[in-house]
Amino acid sequence: MQALSKIIFAITATASLGFTGCQKVVKPVLSTPTIEMPTNQNIAQKPINQFNLEGKIGVKTPQQSGSAFYTWVQDQENFDIQFNGILGLGKTIIIGKPGEVSLNSSKTGLITAETPEELLERATGWVAPITHIVDWVQARPATSNSQIQTDSAQRISQIDEDGWTVNLSYNDNATLPNKLILKQQLEAGKENRITMVIQNR
Repeated sequence: MQALSKIIFAITATASLGFTGCQKVVKPVLSTPTIEMPTNQNIAQKPINQFNLEGKIGVKTPQQSGSAFYTWVQDQENFDIQFNGILGLGKTIIIGKPGEVSLNSSKTGLITAETPEELLERATGWVAPITHIVDWVQARPATSNSQIQTDSAQRISQIDEDGWTVNLSYNDNATLPNKLILKQQLEAGKENRITMVIQNR
């Protein structure tokens, strides 16, 4: 009887070890999706900066004003902007990638800088928040410090950010704006104003 009990115990213990071994093999396979999912979610949450715009832009500062037709091709952090007739510079091309931006026109020749804002100010004397405009034309704020207002369709209609107030207008039921008015308040009640009309996307 004791021998039979020992045999039953040995079989039970062996079976238990076998099941435990199976569990150890299965666990890593089950845990793999849990590790990968956050990575995939993070990739999906990154903003996509991919667009091709055409339209007209007007600039008015206390010192000068002017307008131009433009094309703007944005490919993530790289961009190519062309202006025709801007403030007497003639055709102007701005090409940029992170940390390196160049402007070329018949009047100024080739100018380089680290940011498009610095480059445009050196060439034309006026300031435009080009880096932020990449987000604004897509109806979203550029930083977490912005204040926004929405219209009756819950689209962003105004963004206050980094000293600029941006008013966005939409065509009918469109989800992206066709017109942006950027205003930067200066001393003595003066302002810089940029009107950007988007005719084609």
